[in-house]
Amino acid sequence: MKTLRALLILSFSIFLFNTNKVSAENSSASTAMNSETAGPSSSAMKNTIIGVLILASTISLFLIFERGLALRRSIIIPSRIVELQGVCESQDDLLKLRTTTNEIQSPYSQLIACAIDHLHLSREENTEMLQTRARVEVAKMERGIVILEIITGIAPLLGLVGTIFGLITLFQGMGVEASAEQTALFSKGISIALKATLLGLVVAIPSLIGWSYFNRKVEILAIEMENLCDQFLHKQYRKNV
Repeated sequence: MKTLRALLILSFSIFLFNTNKVSAENSSASTAMNSETAGPSSSAMKNTIIGVLILASTISLFLIFERGLALRRSIIIPSRIVELQGVCESQDDLLKLRTTTNEIQSPYSQLIACAIDHLHLSREENTEMLQTRARVEVAKMERGIVILEIITGIAPLLGLVGTIFGLITLFQGMGVEASAEQTALFSKGISIALKATLLGLVVAIPSLIGWSYFNRKVEILAIEMENLCDQFLHKQYRKNV
């Protein structure tokens, strides 16, 4: 989480730097050309939309990389815990498994630790405690995925805003006497529209793929953890019958 916060701060700083740089360039160009007031505001709007999309793309790529590493099966369900669970017959084995869950921190380790700590309760009560803990661990696994969902939704909308703004700029260059300045304005409108549309889709498509993939992966891992926990509880309470 600290790494994500640092990346957000860095990305936002770069975005502000680029925005200020572009604004300064636009102001200089405006003073030199002495053009209409629509020119600088058009450039500022274009660079703001593109800057936000680039920022969203940076965050999206980081989250895809970070979740890809964090949601590996070996990280979520350590093989060492599963092995010890399979040979857990005596009280000493149970104690060894509980100690290992403290050494190997993972969502499944937390669930097994919770199950062991509540073995003195009935199976129904232990299952309820385990389900509560499982919701907490699944929520941790889904951390950051919701941001991918948000980016998937807003990126095409930002691209659409840029497209509409580009069309407005384009129509400003129509219906007047042709000149080099008006031709440049016409070309600029087309450029804004196409760039905004393309960039919006380029940002949204990987975010959508990542969001769908990680949602499905969290669901599969949650089902696997549920089955393993059920096997553990069944084995432990069967011994006490």
